[in-house]
Amino acid sequence: NYISPEWILFVNFVLIQMKAKKSYGQHFLKEEPIAQRIAESLQLQNQYTDILEVGPGMGMLTKYLLRYEPAHTVTVVEADADMVSYLQTHYPNLTPHIIANDFLDVNLGAHFSGQFALIGNFPYNISSQIVFKMLEYKAQIPEMVGMFQREVAERIAARPDCGEYGVLSVLAQAFYEPKLLFYVKPGSFNPPPKVQ
Repeated sequence: NYISPEWILFVNFVLIQMKAKKSYGQHFLKEEPIAQRIAESLQLQNQYTDILEVGPGMGMLTKYLLRYEPAHTVTVVEADADMVSYLQTHYPNLTPHIIANDFLDVNLGAHFSGQFALIGNFPYNISSQIVFKMLEYKAQIPEMVGMFQREVAERIAARPDCGEYGVLSVLAQAFYEPKLLFYVKPGSFNPPPKVQ
């Protein structure tokens, strides 16, 4: 059968590139093994079944967290409306568990009646505030795994005889046992951050 060329419709599919926004402190992790390693760092004790991811972006870490379902329910909190739309499109089953809001403004007690694990590739501009929020809800958050700027992570885990030891160290260590897990190079992100 001959089809006249004027009847042939050509469709050009264009991959949508989501750009990181400075206002949200976004640096997207682009290495799968690192995302998997972060997800597998959760202890997930038997007393809780919920996992809350902060700032999932395009879901690089989320896809590995979803492997814990159905034993654990994954919820994400995302402030960027573009990222929320992306997640709804690419992870439709996650849609009922997307909190479209700034994590620092979320009343966690209204979303979780029991305990939950907190995890995320945290935006550098609010990472200390995320720790303070975790401390505010310490009765509900028995564990947290987070990607931090190196200086912040070292401050959280600093020992009393160390120069980095300070308010963040004292408060975090009063209720938790922080441990540095591993370092990630700036080139593992898009765009690469100017910090370690």
